[in-house]
Amino acid sequence: MPLIGTSDLEIFPLALGANTFGWTADVDESHEVLDAFTADGGNLIDTADGYSAWLPGNRGGESESIIGSWLATRGAGDDVVIASKVGTHPDFAGLAPANVAAAADASLARLRTEAIDLYYAHYDDQDIPLADTIEAFGRLVQAGKIRHIGLSNYSPERVREWIRLSDELGVPRPVALQPRYNLVAREPYETQYVSLAAEHQLSVLPYSALASGFLTGKYRTPEDFADVARRKGVERHFSDAGLGVIDELHRIGSRHGEEPATIALAWLRAKPEIAAPIASARVVEQLGSLLAAARLDLSAEDVRALDEASSPAAYLN
Repeated sequence: MPLIGTSDLEIFPLALGANTFGWTADVDESHEVLDAFTADGGNLIDTADGYSAWLPGNRGGESESIIGSWLATRGAGDDVVIASKVGTHPDFAGLAPANVAAAADASLARLRTEAIDLYYAHYDDQDIPLADTIEAFGRLVQAGKIRHIGLSNYSPERVREWIRLSDELGVPRPVALQPRYNLVAREPYETQYVSLAAEHQLSVLPYSALASGFLTGKYRTPEDFADVARRKGVERHFSDAGLGVIDELHRIGSRHGEEPATIALAWLRAKPEIAAPIASARVVEQLGSLLAAARLDLSAEDVRALDEASSPAAYLN
């Protein structure tokens, strides 16, 4: 199993995204997904303190609380790697030092754990001096509240600056990056992050690995996603070019006897510096095609065919 960057965190080559917990999956469904994921070898669970504050009636932290209740009832703490993020909880927005400290304590309480294995700055907060944020993360490492640092949604320039300042301040460097990257969102990762990750020994754990479900191949007409929770995420990729990618996923999947989602995730695993794509499941039945990707190695011909099919479908903001 791959290690995350220069850390000692050994992970299954697929991470379970917990953004569905407390949103489209209730407590029982979430616990069942966690049980099935870990029973089949999975060990990295990715969440954030802001999940799922966007749902009316939620306050943020619901996903962490569900994971915490599962850890408490299953006693699985030593067998899993927990990744969380700071900066988007309504009560702890941004990366001011006092806020980072308070948010980490709140996450630890919800997760019912003594330390978070991988703690990400969720989004860059340019209103706060970067050195102040880095020192706040450093104090969390020193206190044993987090084990390793990651960066999510940071520009390449700011990643380099974080690393430079970490060295100056004597704070451990980040070990992981979490950018958006998938078959229909290939930039800016491929031109701006691959060499950066390689240079600084940063593992990449891409989110939106299935493009909000578009790459599962189940949305072929606008009517197919009219009522889904992630409609906007699916709709943005719905085009002739996007559907061409889906067709290629089906063709390659047919040869391997696998679902399009499996092929899309396996394509990510074949890309430079990727340690594990992040994918989520609402119910156990959705896990099979995700877990299969961790054990499927695509041929160079398969990867090349998907590269060619997806090149005109690059994600546009």
